Amino acid sequence: MNFSRRQFVLSSLALPAFAAKKPGETPHIVLILADNVPAWMLGCYGNREIQTPHIDFLAKTGTRFSNHIAGAALPDPARTALLTGTSSGGADSMDKLLGAAGYSTQSVNSGADALKSVDTQSAAKPFVLTVSLTGFTPPYPGAAKFLDRYATAKFDTMEQPPAAANIATAQNMFGANLLPSLRKAAAAVTAIDDEVGAITAKLSQKKLLDNTLVIFTAPTGSLVGRHGLWGGSASSEPPNFYEEVIATPMIWTWPSRVAPAAVRPELVSGFDLLPTLCDLTPADLRSANAPGRSYLLLVEGKILPKKQPWRSTAFLTSGASGVARDDRYKLVLRNNGKRPNELYDLKADARERVNQFDNPQFLTVKTQLTGELTRWRQKYSV
Repeated sequence: MNFSRRQFVLSSLALPAFAAKKPGETPHIVLILADNVPAWMLGCYGNREIQTPHIDFLAKTGTRFSNHIAGAALPDPARTALLTGTSSGGADSMDKLLGAAGYSTQSVNSGADALKSVDTQSAAKPFVLTVSLTGFTPPYPGAAKFLDRYATAKFDTMEQPPAAANIATAQNMFGANLLPSLRKAAAAVTAIDDEVGAITAKLSQKKLLDNTLVIFTAPTGSLVGRHGLWGGSASSEPPNFYEEVIATPMIWTWPSRVAPAAVRPELVSGFDLLPTLCDLTPADLRSANAPGRSYLLLVEGKILPKKQPWRSTAFLTSGASGVARDDRYKLVLRNNGKRPNELYDLKADARERVNQFDNPQFLTVKTQLTGELTRWRQKYSV
């Protein structure tokens, strides 16, 4: 993306927050799903070595969730959680519910197709466009365009360990290949960021940006060298549930309603996206047994009712395994608790290096989270 177009996008996005909303007005919605892109590799989530200016600008003009937890550890079920609000899918998908509410719906699998779709839209009819950006998967086809930016990068703040003993995939990314692999991965993230910039530029060119809610997220993340692993949950045996995989980006920007330059610390879940969109639009969420909850008040910068505090624990499952994650601890129960299990104090051990599951000092925490996870699974049949 050339400099002039980038400047055009930035100036177009810098609109007054909380503009007056006309009665009955609903936004166009562009949902960007950046497959496998972890929050920790984005500038707005603290990375200072990888260039993501357009995604960072979405965060500056909107609301970023610092603790967004995927609805599942594997990409396909996690996508299902985002688009249906449940772990098993079902009739009430985002496209179906919003379509019934008067939206035109379309899903595309590349930034180029997203630009073509936006070209066909008009301000007269609300639309929802789901864009899957798939470039963050080895061999990173889009990385070549930006690889020169990282030709000498040493990535001093990124872990560069040997491959883990339990690695199951992508062993070839380590050893002498590790630094070149990191450079290519960084370039691939920047390429996705460039696609995000092109989409917002097209919305601005079509004079749709003022009334378009842009959501940037990822179904799941990736380890990219951390813990001696490269991909997601399935990159190790047994499958892992590290924060790099389940802690995913979630950014909302829409000048009319979304609080600008805001960071929300609440534990929100991939299950919450569809309830929130239904709360925002005329769509009706019909599923009575979905685990999500609307966080619309949070993205609007409003205070929750005292009698309706936000949840303190987020949950996800993968087959017979489950995770309970609160603002300090994370419990992993595998094989319905029959081991191998894990418990981490994320405040003292953010990189999850010391498993406290068998430490008697953590018995109370383990018992509490085990009970919460068991009740959650029973309630929602997951």
